[in-house]
Amino acid sequence: MKGKQGIVLGVANKRSIAWAIAQALASQGARLALTYQGERVEDYVRQLAQELQDPLILRCDVTKDAEIEAAMAAVKSEFGHLDFVMHSIAYGDLDPPVVATSREAYLKALEISAYSLVAVTRQAADLMTAGGSIATMTYYGAEKVVPGYNVMGVAKATLEATVRYLAHDMGPRGVRVNAVSAGPLNTLAARSIPGFTKMRSLAAERAPLQRHVEVAEVANTALFLLSDMASGITGEVIYVDCGYHIMGM
Repeated sequence: MKGKQGIVLGVANKRSIAWAIAQALASQGARLALTYQGERVEDYVRQLAQELQDPLILRCDVTKDAEIEAAMAAVKSEFGHLDFVMHSIAYGDLDPPVVATSREAYLKALEISAYSLVAVTRQAADLMTAGGSIATMTYYGAEKVVPGYNVMGVAKATLEATVRYLAHDMGPRGVRVNAVSAGPLNTLAARSIPGFTKMRSLAAERAPLQRHVEVAEVANTALFLLSDMASGITGEVIYVDCGYHIMGM
């Protein structure tokens, strides 16, 4: 990744997947722009960014087109162009089952977790003048019912379909779009999932490798997809879950 420039959206704290990916990218020579959603997490992101070499720190609430446009304008001014985009943003009210999810909560989950990839890709496209790679984070709950994951499963299914359509749209520009489907990771966000401890335990028990996936393994897969080593891969969902998704029981 030496000489490459990219943006990572979704760093919230030191245990977030996005931060692990940022560290992996930086370790291989990439220069990064990091975004934060609002003042609540700004201090955390700026503190973490001190570990990086000459990072760009930008506010970007993905529910606001103006903030996405402003962030990309700042990237263009500082970097000139983009080689990659890492999208690691999701939000949803997991408390009610899908049948009890309100219209507002349903739409909000899809807007933040799936449509934001469309909005970011549209703005980043003009900066990816030499092609490049876009990646996002998903989960097996998009494909099968995971009790407790609720509306986020619907949102992630939408996200995965979005990846395929964006891969088609962006292909002529030489831009690849893929997703990493990580097994249960012990992040702060994951802890909000009802029954997460049981979910994580069962995944390790039933996976062919019979262990938990590690965040570094997920980060390295994202690094691969964002690099030129994955130049022939687009529209894919790459599972990093110790093989759990292949099991029928």
